[in-house]
Amino acid sequence: MIDGHTRTCGLIGNPVEHTMSPLIHNTLAGLLSHNLVYVPFHVEEGKVQQAVEGAYALNVLGVNVTVPYKSQVMESLVEMDELAQKIGAVNTLVRCNGGFKGYNTDMPGLYRALVSEGIELEDQEVILLGAGGAARAVAFLCAVHQVKKVYMLNRSADKAKLVAEEVNSKSGRECIYPMALEDYQALPDQKFLAIQATSVGLYPNIEDVIIQDRSFYEKIHTGYDLIYKPRDTSFMKLVRQSGGKAYHGLKMLLYQGIIAYELWNEVSVPEKMAMQVYERLEREIYNEK
Repeated sequence: MIDGHTRTCGLIGNPVEHTMSPLIHNTLAGLLSHNLVYVPFHVEEGKVQQAVEGAYALNVLGVNVTVPYKSQVMESLVEMDELAQKIGAVNTLVRCNGGFKGYNTDMPGLYRALVSEGIELEDQEVILLGAGGAARAVAFLCAVHQVKKVYMLNRSADKAKLVAEEVNSKSGRECIYPMALEDYQALPDQKFLAIQATSVGLYPNIEDVIIQDRSFYEKIHTGYDLIYKPRDTSFMKLVRQSGGKAYHGLKMLLYQGIIAYELWNEVSVPEKMAMQVYERLEREIYNEK
């Protein structure tokens, strides 16, 4: 029941109308018996600082940030977590003295999702598809978790080169190797973990795939697509058809939300409870009964 003691958390972005975050956080609040409600806030371009200051003035407990404000919001914070600073993107604001502290829970969320599926990053050799914001963050995650080598394949080799130089420099190790997408045949003849970090194949363009050539997929022992809708992307199907394991990104969505909830409420969400939330997400997104 909402009363005078109810704490508010929310999401700022544009658009926010199709977000799954309220389902994650309001389900967690119910399971943990927390007097908390989570709502989306549509924030117009140019109003981000006002939104952050307003949230603090209104005693909002915590805020998530989605596109297109994950970098822009950093100017309005009083403090920043080291990982968020390196990545250059914030998706979670935690209330502190005088304002909010910024975190990035997307990448720890991906890491927890990978662990949950039994996928290790340490000492792996990885193919990373893409060089946009998501791929850049994944590259940082790989560097932090001591991946041996990351072959970053992108349509624009120059963009991949810029991202690789930045990640290698900030992480203090040479582990990201940029390549033009069409040069995938030059990859070493071995098996890789492949992370698909582009929007290719995202609903409704579910037949699209970044590389068509089936010989490419024979190099993949495990494929992880950051996309979660559709449940089976063309990338995932091709990985499976070539004998590999394949996973979608719904658990990343789940865990980035859980980590934000844990930061706001100073709690630890047990795995059994996380899976209850996951089942609700599946039912909602994939229209399961």
